[in-house]
Amino acid sequence: MKTLITTLILSTLIATAPAMAGSNHEHGHGHAHGPVSKEKVLYKAEKRLKRLALQGKIDKVWVGKKATAIDKKTYSGQEEWVVTFNNPKITDKSKQTLYMFFKLDGHYLATNYTGK
Repeated sequence: MKTLITTLILSTLIATAPAMAGSNHEHGHGHAHGPVSKEKVLYKAEKRLKRLALQGKIDKVWVGKKATAIDKKTYSGQEEWVVTFNNPKITDKSKQTLYMFFKLDGHYLATNYTGK
């Protein structure tokens, strides 16, 4: 009987091991669970900037621009990363500064020209 119980327990553990290795941990895919570093957010913002430009959501002259600032700011009681880009090649002065917002864990929230 003791051998049967031990066998059942081991079989259950072996059968559920792959399920336990689900998406609740990181494999380098950017799925962080805690706050990410300023460097990681900067990397994500520059990658997102290029993607937005290539998709035509922002002007292509933004491709390759480096961030000019990265700060933590609080909006509606929630702290967020705000990454700022400047581009004097944009003729519309109201669109020369671009802001990207990320949760502290690195998840992208939004991009706009107002910073709000």
